[in-house]
Order: sequence, then C-alpha cells, then structure tokens
Amino acid sequence: MKRSMPALLVALVLAVPAMAGEVRDFETSLRTAYGDYRAALFATNTGGSSESAAALDRFTKAWSALAALPAPPQYVDDAAFPDTMKKVTAIAESASAQVAGGDLAKAHATLEGIRDEIGDLHLRNDIYSFSDRMNAYHARMEKVLGMDAADTIAVREEAAVLEYLLSDIKAHPPRDAGGNFEALLGAVETSVAKLRGAATNNDAAATKAAIGGLKAPYSKFFLTFG
Repeated sequence: MKRSMPALLVALVLAVPAMAGEVRDFETSLRTAYGDYRAALFATNTGGSSESAAALDRFTKAWSALAALPAPPQYVDDAAFPDTMKKVTAIAESASAQVAGGDLAKAHATLEGIRDEIGDLHLRNDIYSFSDRMNAYHARMEKVLGMDAADTIAVREEAAVLEYLLSDIKAHPPRDAGGNFEALLGAVETSVAKLRGAATNNDAAATKAAIGGLKAPYSKFFLTFG
C-alpha cells in the first residue's frame, strides 16, 4: 500500500531534525577529540613526554569511538571517509610510538598530518569550521615564518593576509568560546599588527623580531580554541 503524500511529508519533517542532530553530534564529538589532538600537538612541541603520551592516549580513545560510528549524514556520500578515519588512527599510533621512543620532535611532525586529514575531510564535504579557519591562518603564518625579513614589502603584504584571516576567525567564534577568547585572540592580533607596522616602516630588524613573535601567541590561542 502506497503512503499518502501527507504521510511522506510528515516523515520528511521528522527526519530533518534527526539528521541535523546526527550532524551536530558528530561534529561536536570531532571537536572534542580535536581538543585532545591540540593538547598532544602542543605537548610534543614543548617537550613534555608524559603530557604528550597522556594527550595522545585521550585522543586515540576519542578517535576510536568516532571511527566505530557509521558515517554521519554530512559524510555519507564521501567515499574517502573510511580511509580518512583509518589514516588519522594510523598517524596517532605512529606518533605514540615516537613519543614512547623519546622522539618528541618527530612525533610533533607526524601529528601535523592529522590536521591535514581533518582539513581535507571538511574541504571535500563543503564544511568550514572554526578549526579550519585557525588552520588557514596557521598555514599562512608558517609561510611568513620562513620569509626574508629584509623583503619588507612582501612581508607587509603577507601581514595583510594574516589580518584578513584573523578577521574571519573573529567573526566566527567557536560555540565553546570562553572568557579568555578575546584576550588570546587579541594577543595574536597584536603580534600581526607589530609585524605590519615594522614592515610598513621598512625596518628589517623590527620585522625579523616581529616574525619571531608570531608563533607563541598563536600557539596559546590554538591550544585553547583551535
């Protein structure tokens, strides 16, 4: 027996909120796991073996729980979704082995691959989250860190790009933004303002110092909210 049109409409109306809930729940769990990932990335960069191992253990458990779930609606048509989940698991396992072996620098470099995998997952599925915005800033910042401070014109142009990316971050704060969000973001904004000011003044020495001052405030901001 065929279902009537009203019955089909009712079914659709009921299905939409359920799908939205699945999308939200998965992304919330993903962001929670990503918080443990950020902690592991930070710990391996600052040289804490026990902190690195603990953060990686938390991330691995959180990611295993996610990987055990069926693909949520936003990724159900992504043929590469299962591979992404497996790749992240493999990267975390490799990093854990490197931490256990005392090679934190190598573990940190290995963990960077997780940022790329999750970023590519979102990109393939037309998702642009707060973390994706943070990663876009990070990628551009890394470019600036490798620049010649004497080329102040090029540095000034890149500083303008960083300011634009920060304005996008500021306009789309995370739902879990706490009271120190503005302060941490402000510190990053100040570091970029110093860079642009030094480059605008054609001061190579000040520009070099400003380039060196970009990473620390971003790292603190990323650890808490990225």
